[in-house]
Amino acid sequence: MFGTKTVLLIAVITALCLAAGCFLGITGGFGIYRLPDFFTRLHASSVTDSACAFLILFALMLQSGFTLATVKLCFIFFFLVLSSTTATHALAKTARSRGLEPLLGREDKR
Repeated sequence: MFGTKTVLLIAVITALCLAAGCFLGITGGFGIYRLPDFFTRLHASSVTDSACAFLILFALMLQSGFTLATVKLCFIFFFLVLSSTTATHALAKTARSRGLEPLLGREDKR
């Protein structure tokens, strides 16, 4: 169905998307570990989670072609985006209502 160049292009784009998705996932993990307070950690995890999921699922969609698997992967992506942003908002709102304030400015200011 596809020519050799098209298959090679799809393979290269897939590899780049997987590499970028893995890099963002690892970066998000370091962000959770290194950032100073709950809200910045929550931001790091939610942003990288959505971007990482998009890139990895897009790579899987490219490899599966135009099949039912692609439709299922689209539904998985939309569910992840919806649930991730909703959970992040709920966590931040609950933390604020319980009295947890964001760290403003530098941590070592006195």
